Amino acid sequence: MREGEELPPLEIPITRTLIVAGAIASRDYQDVHHDAELARQKGSPDIFMNILTTNGLVGRYVTDHFGPDAVLRKVAIRLGAPNYPGDTMVLTGSVESVAVGIATVRVVGENGIGRHVTGTVTVTLPPGGVS
Repeated sequence: MREGEELPPLEIPITRTLIVAGAIASRDYQDVHHDAELARQKGSPDIFMNILTTNGLVGRYVTDHFGPDAVLRKVAIRLGAPNYPGDTMVLTGSVESVAVGIATVRVVGENGIGRHVTGTVTVTLPPGGVS
């Protein structure tokens, strides 16, 4: 692993089930995450993914790359374009910095209407790191 290393992209289909299950799992009962009609009444064309689901998917992306012994230390993200059902989000990343046992990864997630998420993830790596 080295600075500038690119992580392979991860395509995530955005389904109604993913959006609703993520909201329920994170105890986010806002109607815009499960009720299409109420979401439309509030100005959204459909339900949309909550930030906690996005946060979890970003963490999964990084730990899938670095392995099960990697530990997330910090996830700092910012949302942009909503994730609506029927779209696909593609996560990409690159290693920004590497220190002894710690890496910082820049992550971007894009969907059909733009950039959904940007941020950085700091991860502690097991002894020996990642090959």
